[in-house]
Amino acid sequence: MSIFSIFDPAVGLAHSAVGSLTQFLPAAAAIVLFTVCVRLALHPLARAAARGEKHRARLAPRVAELNRKHKGRPEQLQAALAALYKEEQASPLAGCLPMLVQIPFFSVMYRLFTLPTLAGAPNDLLHHTLLGVPLGTHLTAAHGPAQLAVFGVLYAALAAIGWVGFRRARKAAQANPTAPGAGFAPYLTFGTVLFAALVPLAAALYLLTTTAWTAAERGLLHREPAQAATTTAAPAPVGRQRRSQPAR
Repeated sequence: MSIFSIFDPAVGLAHSAVGSLTQFLPAAAAIVLFTVCVRLALHPLARAAARGEKHRARLAPRVAELNRKHKGRPEQLQAALAALYKEEQASPLAGCLPMLVQIPFFSVMYRLFTLPTLAGAPNDLLHHTLLGVPLGTHLTAAHGPAQLAVFGVLYAALAAIGWVGFRRARKAAQANPTAPGAGFAPYLTFGTVLFAALVPLAAALYLLTTTAWTAAERGLLHREPAQAATTTAAPAPVGRQRRSQPAR
């Protein structure tokens, strides 16, 4: 028995919810809509995580300076960091808890779209099709140009989203090159494409939806504040120049 089986009651509820949507929508559209609803419910946690990341980024130069100042003196360093976070009313773990809370939700979604049976009964969601391809089909089981094209379009969309994340991560790595994993972290954004190739089409469709949501959400929550254009005062228009007064 898998440790993730503890989520099976929640998986059953999610299966019922998506099954209800299939009464009005194609199964693929029901998966997309249900995923969007889940991510919308988790949005407050994402906002909290974004605030935590911004706090850490804002304090990063001061933390680095304290690390240099108290190098080799861990007790003094911990005391200085504690004083800094107390002064700024921030926490080094700010934003981590909201991310951890999201893990069970994602585990439920993953099991819902990958398990062939639920509570001893076949997972009928995987029997529906997307453009003629059963949602339970893996890439290795696809046959014919039409089925391969469906997988190809989905992977291409995931790769495009990964490219957006790669550019954002590389920009962050260039801004803080000393951060752990700054060299290879941007390339991890393409890992979703590789993971999607290992799961059924339904799970890959879920990955595409949730990854697109994540990219849009991060773009919204981490956008740079609009800076007012600095306008230099133009010199007052010079009219007719004054005639020089003759020296008395």
